[in-house]
Amino acid sequence: MKFTLGQIKNNAYNEPFAFDDWVNVSELEAMNNDIREIDSAHVYGTAFDQGNEIVFSFTISGKMILPCARTLVDVPYPFEIKATEIFSESTYYDGEESEDEIHPIDGEVLDLTPYIKENILLEVPYRVFSDDEEAKRHAPVKGNDWEFVSEEKTEKKIDPRLKKLESLLEDNEKEE
Repeated sequence: MKFTLGQIKNNAYNEPFAFDDWVNVSELEAMNNDIREIDSAHVYGTAFDQGNEIVFSFTISGKMILPCARTLVDVPYPFEIKATEIFSESTYYDGEESEDEIHPIDGEVLDLTPYIKENILLEVPYRVFSDDEEAKRHAPVKGNDWEFVSEEKTEKKIDPRLKKLESLLEDNEKEE
């Protein structure tokens, strides 16, 4: 999603410059992350010209496919991200001086695509779980030295190593 400075300046002189487009972000699938598949993202918003700075306020929406943390099946994950990016035209601006996220503009073309991809990557959840009942039935619930315990089912199980002690307690009750 590229804009020329002239296009923004001419259209954002009196009122905000509005934009609405679809951006191909499929190269996020090849990166080392959990995104298995991602559709084109719908990006819409406005740009404001404020002196030497151009402020983009936009929304990114779409759907990505992520692996379930429990079963590794595909989980569709819709997202809607609100973002603001600030670009500076100033020749005196040094990116290292300020702690703000202000990006310098190189040349006459401003490319918003890398910032769209960055915002999507920042919003990928740590883990997702599938609601599919078929996947839940085939999910492993017990393994070598581990067992899945849900909050609904909490039975009091006696450790097999302490089973013999329980018989001693029963013997004491019989004697009394």
